Amino acid sequence: MEPKEEFMWKAIEIAKESAKKGDYALGAVIVKGDEIISTGTTNLKHENDPTVHAEIVAIRNACRDMGVKYLEGCILYSTHEPCPMCISSAIWAKMQGIVYGATIEDAKSHQSDNFSWRQIDIPCREVISKGSPKLKLVEGLLREECNKLFELAQ
Repeated sequence: MEPKEEFMWKAIEIAKESAKKGDYALGAVIVKGDEIISTGTTNLKHENDPTVHAEIVAIRNACRDMGVKYLEGCILYSTHEPCPMCISSAIWAKMQGIVYGATIEDAKSHQSDNFSWRQIDIPCREVISKGSPKLKLVEGLLREECNKLFELAQ
């Protein structure tokens, strides 16, 4: 699995759009082959639903649009290290792998009046190590650019 920056740039773009709409600047893209099959943003503020993380939204969209319950051969790109709920969903969806930019530690270091990191503090690599199938993992793609998104946090 060779990650492609163009897909992370798309995730960054939709994260910025989410921030402009008043929600969190987090984005996810699901890719199969060289094609983006779905996107998602975190919509916690607008939907009052704690499960609408960008990764979950992208997984739901991909399954619905493709008419499948498993996303075998698909790669999830996320601007932020997925939480245990999101990485578990990718495992349940039987995805091939995950590529993310900013880390949990990055999020913790960007605490402000506008952004407060609250999460179950389990790195996604640990969840992957206990799950099946074993998703491939690429950490820190465009990390610096993804970190800039925390400045847009609402």
